[in-house]
Amino acid sequence: MTITSTDTFPALGSARLDALLARLYGDALRQDPGLRQAASAQGIGEQDPGFYGAMRGAYMPVTPEFGKLLYLLARAVRARSVVEYGTSFGISTLFLAAALRDNGGGRLITTELEPAKVARARAHLEEAGLSDLVELRAGDALRTLREGLPASIDLLLLDGAKSQYLAVLRLLEARLAPCALVAADNSDMEASAAFLAHVRDPAHGYVAAALGSRALGAFHGHEIMLRAA
Repeated sequence: MTITSTDTFPALGSARLDALLARLYGDALRQDPGLRQAASAQGIGEQDPGFYGAMRGAYMPVTPEFGKLLYLLARAVRARSVVEYGTSFGISTLFLAAALRDNGGGRLITTELEPAKVARARAHLEEAGLSDLVELRAGDALRTLREGLPASIDLLLLDGAKSQYLAVLRLLEARLAPCALVAADNSDMEASAAFLAHVRDPAHGYVAAALGSRALGAFHGHEIMLRAA
């Protein structure tokens, strides 16, 4: 996503966390546009294999409003077990870990392809005082999420390569708790078409709703799903 100085940063009621989120979103505002422009100048788009390598220095965070929605969803279902695909620098992870803290505890497993991003995310979680709730894994999610998972997952966030959304969902589907929530960021991108077809087909046991948030005047699509069967 892209944000501007006119975007409202979320407040979760913790001065320590709110200050950190405001700082990280501010850093993303200063840093990410130039990296995207550099990638574009090299002809590298989000659908290209080299995109995430070119953006290894970028935050690529969820929009502030979607981040707060993730917090609200995790609180609403009283999530204790959360899995996240695509940590980046850990902004979305902070929202989810804060929800676990405010739910009384739990475990968040998050995975990121770029090792340097894992290190940055870990530092941000430690700064927020939330690292005890989070297990960070580095590598391909189809490998890192193959074992060592809870028997039941209350909430799954998909926020990595859109072309992998369906594969990651299928890997974890059997572990989704009854009425578990699945949230997908930037699900309106072409690479997530197969994923959307899967979750919008009632035969696969989901009730799905599309929504969006805005940043820099641009619309960012999201999909929220309830595991109904």
